[in-house]
Amino acid sequence: MAATLSPPRILPSGDCAITVEFSRHIDDAANQRVLTLDRTLARQPVSGVTESVPTYRSLLVHYDPLLIDFDTLGEKLAALAQLPVPPTAKARRWRVPVTYGGEHGIDLEDVAKMLKTTPDDIVARHVAGDYRVAMIGFTPGWSYLSGLENFLHMPRRQNPRLLTPAGTISIGGVQTGVQCLAGPSGWHLLGRTPVRTYQLHRDPTFLLEPGDDVTFSAIDAKTFAEQDRAAEAGEIVAELMRS
Repeated sequence: MAATLSPPRILPSGDCAITVEFSRHIDDAANQRVLTLDRTLARQPVSGVTESVPTYRSLLVHYDPLLIDFDTLGEKLAALAQLPVPPTAKARRWRVPVTYGGEHGIDLEDVAKMLKTTPDDIVARHVAGDYRVAMIGFTPGWSYLSGLENFLHMPRRQNPRLLTPAGTISIGGVQTGVQCLAGPSGWHLLGRTPVRTYQLHRDPTFLLEPGDDVTFSAIDAKTFAEQDRAAEAGEIVAELMRS
Protein backbone atom coordinates (compact mmCIF):
# COMPACT_ATOMS: atom_id res chain seq x y z
CA MET A 1 0.00 0.00 0.00
CA ALA A 2 1.42 3.39 -1.05
CA ALA A 3 2.45 5.72 1.75
CA THR A 4 0.20 8.73 2.34
CA LEU A 5 1.79 11.90 1.07
CA SER A 6 1.64 15.05 3.16
CA PRO A 7 -0.66 17.63 1.57
CA PRO A 8 1.01 20.68 0.05
CA ARG A 9 0.21 24.27 1.05
CA ILE A 10 -1.91 26.06 -1.56
CA LEU A 11 -0.97 29.74 -1.51
CA PRO A 12 -2.19 32.72 -3.57
CA SER A 13 0.48 34.50 -5.61
CA GLY A 14 -1.18 37.68 -6.80
CA ASP A 15 -4.45 37.61 -8.71
CA CYS A 16 -3.60 34.93 -11.26
CA ALA A 17 -1.10 32.47 -9.83
CA ILE A 18 -0.99 29.76 -7.17
CA THR A 19 2.02 28.42 -5.31
CA VAL A 20 1.86 24.71 -4.48
CA GLU A 21 4.40 24.40 -1.66
CA PHE A 22 5.69 20.96 -0.67
CA SER A 23 8.34 22.02 1.86
CA ARG A 24 9.82 25.10 3.50
CA HIS A 25 13.36 23.83 2.99
CA ILE A 26 15.52 22.66 0.08
CA ASP A 27 14.64 19.01 -0.01
CA ASP A 28 15.19 16.35 -2.71
CA ALA A 29 11.94 14.54 -1.91
CA ALA A 30 9.97 17.79 -2.15
CA ASN A 31 11.71 18.67 -5.41
CA GLN A 32 10.74 15.28 -6.83
CA ARG A 33 7.08 15.99 -5.99
CA VAL A 34 7.39 19.44 -7.60
CA LEU A 35 8.72 17.95 -10.83
CA THR A 36 6.11 15.18 -10.76
CA LEU A 37 3.25 17.69 -10.47
CA ASP A 38 4.78 19.82 -13.22
CA ARG A 39 4.91 16.80 -15.55
CA THR A 40 1.39 15.76 -14.58
CA LEU A 41 0.07 19.18 -15.60
CA ALA A 42 1.91 18.84 -18.91
CA ARG A 43 0.31 15.43 -19.54
CA GLN A 44 -3.12 16.30 -18.13
CA PRO A 45 -3.69 20.01 -18.83
CA VAL A 46 -6.12 21.82 -16.55
CA SER A 47 -8.33 24.32 -18.36
CA GLY A 48 -7.29 27.85 -17.45
CA VAL A 49 -3.69 27.04 -16.50
CA THR A 50 -1.30 29.06 -18.67
CA GLU A 51 2.12 28.12 -17.28
CA SER A 52 3.83 26.22 -14.48
CA VAL A 53 7.26 27.06 -13.05
CA PRO A 54 9.07 24.46 -10.89
CA THR A 55 11.38 25.49 -8.06
CA TYR A 56 13.26 23.50 -5.41
CA ARG A 57 10.28 23.13 -3.10
CA SER A 58 7.19 24.54 -4.82
CA LEU A 59 5.42 24.84 -8.14
CA LEU A 60 4.15 28.23 -9.29
CA VAL A 61 1.04 27.81 -11.43
CA HIS A 62 -0.19 30.74 -13.51
CA TYR A 63 -3.84 30.75 -14.55
CA ASP A 64 -6.47 32.82 -16.33
CA PRO A 65 -9.00 33.94 -13.67
CA LEU A 66 -11.64 34.34 -16.39
CA LEU A 67 -11.44 30.60 -17.06
CA ILE A 68 -10.92 29.15 -13.58
CA ASP A 69 -11.06 30.57 -10.05
CA PHE A 70 -8.55 30.23 -7.24
CA ASP A 71 -10.55 27.79 -5.10
CA THR A 72 -11.40 25.44 -7.97
CA LEU A 73 -7.83 25.36 -9.26
CA GLY A 74 -6.44 24.98 -5.76
CA GLU A 75 -8.60 21.90 -5.18
CA LYS A 76 -7.52 20.37 -8.49
CA LEU A 77 -3.84 21.00 -7.79
CA ALA A 78 -4.09 19.64 -4.25
CA ALA A 79 -5.67 16.45 -5.59
CA LEU A 80 -3.05 16.03 -8.32
CA ALA A 81 -0.29 16.61 -5.77
CA GLN A 82 -1.57 13.68 -3.71
CA LEU A 83 -1.09 11.20 -6.56
CA PRO A 84 1.69 8.71 -5.82
CA VAL A 85 5.11 9.74 -7.08
CA PRO A 86 5.92 7.22 -9.83
CA PRO A 87 9.25 5.41 -9.91
CA THR A 88 11.85 7.83 -11.18
CA ALA A 89 12.39 7.27 -14.89
CA LYS A 90 15.93 7.54 -16.19
CA ALA A 91 16.48 11.21 -16.93
CA ARG A 92 18.72 12.73 -19.55
CA ARG A 93 22.31 12.85 -18.37
CA TRP A 94 24.75 15.54 -19.47
CA ARG A 95 28.50 15.79 -19.02
CA VAL A 96 29.52 19.44 -18.84
CA PRO A 97 33.17 20.47 -19.44
CA VAL A 98 34.69 22.95 -16.97
CA THR A 99 38.01 24.80 -16.72
CA TYR A 100 38.70 25.15 -12.99
CA GLY A 101 40.74 27.81 -11.24
CA GLY A 102 42.90 30.62 -12.55
CA GLU A 103 41.10 33.43 -14.34
CA HIS A 104 38.13 31.12 -14.92
CA GLY A 105 37.66 30.17 -11.27
CA ILE A 106 38.94 33.03 -9.18
CA ASP A 107 37.58 31.69 -5.85
CA LEU A 108 39.01 28.18 -6.09
CA GLU A 109 42.12 28.95 -4.02
CA ASP A 110 40.13 30.75 -1.33
CA VAL A 111 37.55 27.95 -1.14
CA ALA A 112 40.36 25.43 -0.66
CA LYS A 113 41.84 27.52 2.16
CA MET A 114 38.46 27.93 3.88
CA LEU A 115 37.83 24.19 3.70
CA LYS A 116 41.41 23.40 4.76
CA THR A 117 42.28 21.38 1.69
CA THR A 118 43.88 21.86 -1.73
CA PRO A 119 42.46 23.27 -4.99
CA ASP A 120 43.04 19.88 -6.64
CA ASP A 121 40.94 18.21 -3.94
CA ILE A 122 38.11 20.72 -4.44
CA VAL A 123 38.16 20.04 -8.19
CA ALA A 124 38.26 16.27 -7.68
CA ARG A 125 35.30 16.39 -5.29
CA HIS A 126 33.28 18.68 -7.56
CA VAL A 127 33.93 16.53 -10.64
CA ALA A 128 33.04 13.36 -8.71
CA GLY A 129 29.57 14.70 -7.86
CA ASP A 130 26.36 13.37 -9.38
CA TYR A 131 23.94 16.28 -9.72
CA ARG A 132 20.33 16.90 -10.73
CA VAL A 133 18.84 20.06 -12.19
CA ALA A 134 16.39 21.05 -9.45
CA MET A 135 15.21 24.27 -11.10
CA ILE A 136 15.99 26.94 -13.68
CA GLY A 137 15.77 30.56 -12.57
CA PHE A 138 17.17 33.99 -11.73
CA THR A 139 18.36 34.56 -15.32
CA PRO A 140 17.67 32.51 -18.49
CA GLY A 141 19.43 29.16 -18.34
CA TRP A 142 20.70 29.56 -14.75
CA SER A 143 20.65 25.92 -13.62
CA TYR A 144 20.47 25.17 -9.89
CA LEU A 145 21.86 21.71 -9.13
CA SER A 146 21.22 19.55 -6.10
CA GLY A 147 23.60 16.80 -4.99
CA LEU A 148 26.60 18.86 -3.85
CA GLU A 149 28.82 16.84 -1.48
CA ASN A 150 28.43 17.92 2.15
CA PHE A 151 32.14 18.74 2.40
CA LEU A 152 31.65 21.50 -0.21
CA HIS A 153 28.68 23.13 1.53
CA MET A 154 29.64 26.65 2.57
CA PRO A 155 27.99 30.04 3.15
CA ARG A 156 27.68 32.42 0.23
CA ARG A 157 30.04 35.36 -0.05
CA GLN A 158 29.43 38.19 2.41
CA ASN A 159 29.88 40.69 -0.42
CA PRO A 160 28.22 39.53 -3.66
CA ARG A 161 29.88 40.52 -6.92
CA LEU A 162 27.91 42.83 -9.20
CA LEU A 163 29.15 41.00 -12.29
CA THR A 164 30.43 37.46 -12.82
CA PRO A 165 31.23 35.87 -16.20
CA ALA A 166 28.89 33.90 -18.41
CA GLY A 167 29.43 30.16 -17.99
CA THR A 168 30.51 30.40 -14.35
CA ILE A 169 30.39 27.17 -12.35
CA SER A 170 30.00 28.02 -8.68
CA ILE A 171 28.94 26.78 -5.26
CA GLY A 172 26.82 28.46 -2.61
CA GLY A 173 25.15 27.01 0.46
CA VAL A 174 24.16 23.41 -0.34
CA GLN A 175 24.06 23.97 -4.09
CA THR A 176 26.21 24.15 -7.18
CA GLY A 177 25.10 25.82 -10.37
CA VAL A 178 25.68 26.68 -14.00
CA GLN A 179 25.37 30.40 -14.70
CA CYS A 180 24.70 30.92 -18.40
CA LEU A 181 24.69 34.73 -18.72
CA ALA A 182 26.96 37.30 -17.11
CA GLY A 183 25.37 38.76 -13.98
CA PRO A 184 25.61 39.35 -10.23
CA SER A 185 26.37 36.49 -7.87
CA GLY A 186 27.17 35.84 -4.23
CA TRP A 187 28.40 32.30 -4.91
CA HIS A 188 32.00 31.08 -4.98
CA LEU A 189 33.42 30.81 -8.50
CA LEU A 190 35.22 27.50 -9.10
CA GLY A 191 35.48 27.54 -12.89
CA ARG A 192 33.78 28.23 -16.22
CA THR A 193 32.14 26.11 -18.87
CA PRO A 194 31.93 26.89 -22.58
CA VAL A 195 28.46 25.31 -22.62
CA ARG A 196 25.56 27.68 -23.29
CA THR A 197 22.59 26.40 -21.31
CA TYR A 198 20.62 29.22 -22.98
CA GLN A 199 21.15 30.49 -26.51
CA LEU A 200 18.32 32.49 -28.05
CA HIS A 201 18.67 31.49 -31.70
CA ARG A 202 19.72 27.88 -31.14
CA ASP A 203 17.46 24.83 -31.21
CA PRO A 204 17.00 23.96 -28.39
CA THR A 205 17.06 27.44 -26.84
CA PHE A 206 17.40 25.92 -23.35
CA LEU A 207 19.76 22.97 -23.00
CA LEU A 208 19.18 21.75 -19.45
CA GLU A 209 15.75 21.04 -18.00
CA PRO A 210 14.59 20.41 -14.43
CA GLY A 211 15.09 16.73 -13.66
CA ASP A 212 18.14 16.30 -15.92
CA ASP A 213 21.22 14.64 -14.42
CA VAL A 214 24.56 16.45 -14.70
CA THR A 215 28.20 15.54 -14.16
CA PHE A 216 31.25 17.73 -14.76
CA SER A 217 34.57 17.00 -16.45
CA ALA A 218 37.76 19.07 -16.12
CA ILE A 219 39.30 20.57 -19.28
CA ASP A 220 42.32 22.81 -19.81
CA ALA A 221 42.24 26.45 -20.90
CA LYS A 222 43.12 25.62 -24.53
CA THR A 223 40.22 23.20 -24.82
CA PHE A 224 37.94 25.77 -23.18
CA ALA A 225 38.86 28.37 -25.81
CA GLU A 226 38.22 25.91 -28.65
CA GLN A 227 34.88 24.75 -27.27
CA ASP A 228 33.86 28.32 -26.42
CA ARG A 229 34.23 29.30 -30.09
CA ALA A 230 32.24 26.26 -31.16
CA ALA A 231 29.50 26.99 -28.62
CA GLU A 232 29.31 30.62 -29.72
CA ALA A 233 28.61 29.31 -33.24
CA GLY A 234 25.68 27.28 -31.89
CA GLU A 235 27.26 23.88 -31.20
CA ILE A 236 26.17 21.95 -28.11
CA VAL A 237 29.54 21.12 -26.58
CA ALA A 238 28.06 19.34 -23.57
CA GLU A 239 28.01 15.57 -24.01
CA LEU A 240 24.61 13.87 -23.82
CA MET A 241 25.43 10.64 -21.97
CA ARG A 242 21.84 9.37 -21.76
CA SER A 243 18.74 10.59 -23.56
